Amino acid sequence: MKKKNSQAKEGAERTRRAIVKLLKQNGPMDANHLATELGVTAMAVRQHLYDLQEQKLVTFSEESRAMGRPAKMWTLTSEANRLFPDGYADLTVSLIESMKEAFGEEGLDKLLEIRNRKLVKDYQSKIPTSLPLKEKLQAFAESRTSEGYMADIIENPDGSFYLVEKHCPVCEAAKACTGICNKELEMFQEVLGDGAQISRGEHILKGDNRCVYVIKPEETSD
Repeated sequence: MKKKNSQAKEGAERTRRAIVKLLKQNGPMDANHLATELGVTAMAVRQHLYDLQEQKLVTFSEESRAMGRPAKMWTLTSEANRLFPDGYADLTVSLIESMKEAFGEEGLDKLLEIRNRKLVKDYQSKIPTSLPLKEKLQAFAESRTSEGYMADIIENPDGSFYLVEKHCPVCEAAKACTGICNKELEMFQEVLGDGAQISRGEHILKGDNRCVYVIKPEETSD
């Protein structure tokens, strides 16, 4: 009996982890959509969602539908970030504070410049400059995903692209040092080269569920 109870608990925990992962990857979803993705009943998914809500890991907003009652669209809370890789957040934040105290803001900026140069060199070693922009972005997204950013590329009808990062493994460090995010755009530009214009749309640190970068091919004159 104990073995069956243990297996049931493990199964429920796996389902809850799968729900959290789907919400992280896809953003807001209703119970029916989650049930379809997981191959379980919507009733079972709702129970798991309510359990996750009690743990303050998910919340919902209501979305009007053409027919019937509004649907509950479930999303992760900021508390759920602890379930994903955090890049040794506590240690990193502590080191940032120590560097500020030892070297001041100017010294910290210099350290970030050094970090960016190393990142650019590493990314450029994996992304040949001869690649078309789309293939560069795909290779870049693969590299970022391996670092925990859960990155995807979306191609838009107008020829532009979105680089979507659903998780930030250095989020706590970025909160303590905004220069990390500020330098990131410069780093992206160097990696992708002059053939692209990059701007940031959605931003996790501003309360969004993901970071989205808009990449437009640089127009060339004849």
